[in-house]
Amino acid sequence: MLEKRSVRLTHLQAAACVALVLVSAVPPGVAQNAVLSAGQTNPTAPAAPQTIQNDTTGQAGVPQAPQPALTQPLFLRPSGVDYTKAKGLFPNPLRDYLPTNYAAPRLTNTPRLDDLLKDGKIYLSLSDAVTLALENNYDIAIARINLDIADTDLLRAKAGSSLRGVSTGVVANTLGGSTSTITGGGGPGGTSSGSGGGGTGANGLVLSTNGSGPTPENMDPVLTGALEYEAIDQQQTNLLFSGGKTDLYTDTSTYNFGYAQGFLTGTQLTVSFNNSRVSTDNPFSNYSPQISTTFRATATQHLLQGFGPGINGRFILQAKNNRRITDSAFRQQLLYTVNQIENIYWGLVSAYEDEQAKERALTQSTQLTADNRKQLEIGTLAPLDVVNSDASVASDRQALIASQSNLEYQQLIMKQAIARNLNDPQLANAPVIPTDRVGLDRLPEEDMPVEDLVRQAYVNNPQIEQAVLNMKNNQITIKAEKNGLLPTVDAYGFYGASALSGAQNSNALNFDTGTLYPPNSFSPITYGTGFSNLFNSSNPDKGVGVNINVPLRNRTAQADQARSQMELRQSQMRLQQLYTQIRIQVINGQYALTNDRAQVAAAQASRDYAAQSLDAEQKKYKLGASTTANVLQQGRNLAIAENTLISATAAYAKDRAALRELLSTTLGDYGISIEAAAAGTVAQAPLIPGLTAPKAPEPVKPISATP
Repeated sequence: MLEKRSVRLTHLQAAACVALVLVSAVPPGVAQNAVLSAGQTNPTAPAAPQTIQNDTTGQAGVPQAPQPALTQPLFLRPSGVDYTKAKGLFPNPLRDYLPTNYAAPRLTNTPRLDDLLKDGKIYLSLSDAVTLALENNYDIAIARINLDIADTDLLRAKAGSSLRGVSTGVVANTLGGSTSTITGGGGPGGTSSGSGGGGTGANGLVLSTNGSGPTPENMDPVLTGALEYEAIDQQQTNLLFSGGKTDLYTDTSTYNFGYAQGFLTGTQLTVSFNNSRVSTDNPFSNYSPQISTTFRATATQHLLQGFGPGINGRFILQAKNNRRITDSAFRQQLLYTVNQIENIYWGLVSAYEDEQAKERALTQSTQLTADNRKQLEIGTLAPLDVVNSDASVASDRQALIASQSNLEYQQLIMKQAIARNLNDPQLANAPVIPTDRVGLDRLPEEDMPVEDLVRQAYVNNPQIEQAVLNMKNNQITIKAEKNGLLPTVDAYGFYGASALSGAQNSNALNFDTGTLYPPNSFSPITYGTGFSNLFNSSNPDKGVGVNINVPLRNRTAQADQARSQMELRQSQMRLQQLYTQIRIQVINGQYALTNDRAQVAAAQASRDYAAQSLDAEQKKYKLGASTTANVLQQGRNLAIAENTLISATAAYAKDRAALRELLSTTLGDYGISIEAAAAGTVAQAPLIPGLTAPKAPEPVKPISATP
């Protein structure tokens, strides 16, 4: 029998040599076409003439790239308070002066996590993991507050104040997403998605002029008041001017009020209403008490710099754009975190299956060493074979311990990503059992034309949306800086009046006679009469004027205006760079799925071959036609093949999720409501397609004569 096997092996080797010779004799073009028949394109063939489908440069006469779709619905409301609106004067006029208390964060887990804990284990599906992350993940919770922070900026802008700025980067503080059990996979390139956002200095951009330009008017009305009482008893150094008195007393009460408000047109309105009541024994004063009342209303209008609602209301437009940027950044946060949860989940799945594979390998090597010891006892096996099998058991046990440690770590990583509190020892120590496996059905994206995928990414990708909105803010700043070059020319007009009221001073001195004025020499004037005299034009005070301020060199404004243009050009180039990056990432993502699918198929074939080889070698060993070393080698080959299959399958799952994130279709494909995520309450669990139930390792397949 051994001779027949040797002859058969010799024939196979000869056939292989002939095949190599024939392949080497085939012309290169024929061989290349044979390789490309599997659906791949020739990377060195000349490109066929094609029309432009997605032009992003704005050139006339070619199809333009689609405009990015704004995150819907606009202005997400995760809380019950609208921070874009003031509290209002009614019914409590003092509410505007009371502090606002923001709700303390929830630091406990949602009940959904406790419901998954059964018999001391957490049975977790991918849908459960994503749902728990939407409810408990700290990265999403931190990004959720950014929505309300952006609203406070809009409230400031409505008052004419400058903006504080919003955070638009991705919060990436959740651990995990990579594991030692997943290697390889992906497309030829190592592209990755940037964090996006429009913070100062992000992506090498300079945004220092954002918000500069003429200062808008303060559109919140301001009411001022000054109430004062002063009593003076002062010695006199010259009796001639004191009517012979050595000291004089004067009691003065002041009641002054003012009102000021700015408007979007660049208009400033100020109103003053001043009153002073003076009681004195000075003989030079005819009235005591004497009440002096003045009124004045002044309107000032910017004619050049600071003119119009476009300049004074620009912060409102920028704040609204920033809020839309924050909405987009929150959507990007959801895409990023959901993708990270998927990566953690598939890392957990691969670690779980790797641990099971290591257990099977240890079981096989343990059984082999037990059989060897029995043969050693009866004298049919050399002691060296037992030592070899014992060493294999020790190696497999060490591999199992390492795999178990990795599994426990991946379980801990998963729990910290979907829970807020791990202080409960039962929850912290409960093993996580993944209940989903990835299906290998082809995705529609794998067969879509590249330009269709690129167009889809251009429309949905939040980074492009944020870049376009940031450019709109740049253009608003440019208009403001252009207006800031103009001189300041303000026209103003005012109308006012003054009035006097009071009673005759009993110490009033008639210097002609040297005696006091007799009673009723001066008619008393009531305050009501004096107040009405302010508005009957009896003592008017009115006028108009122009204030002009012309900087002769204007270097500061020139520098800021030129800088704002430069920043816009940077933003335009960054947007084009982003278009290029996303195009490459989309193509690379499609390559990744093609490569991963081929890698899974090859790994599955290698695993089947290794399983068949081990089965054949074990049968030969039982018949005495093989050695312990051969059986152990085939066992190691099977372990390596199983590890490769586990890693390749998980890499395909991760790359599939990464392409969905890049195309920004994850939320729609999974049925995730962005409004529910913004509120932090998920009523409906996501429906994630392309999943299957766990399956036991397939038994050894019989060798077939057909491929």
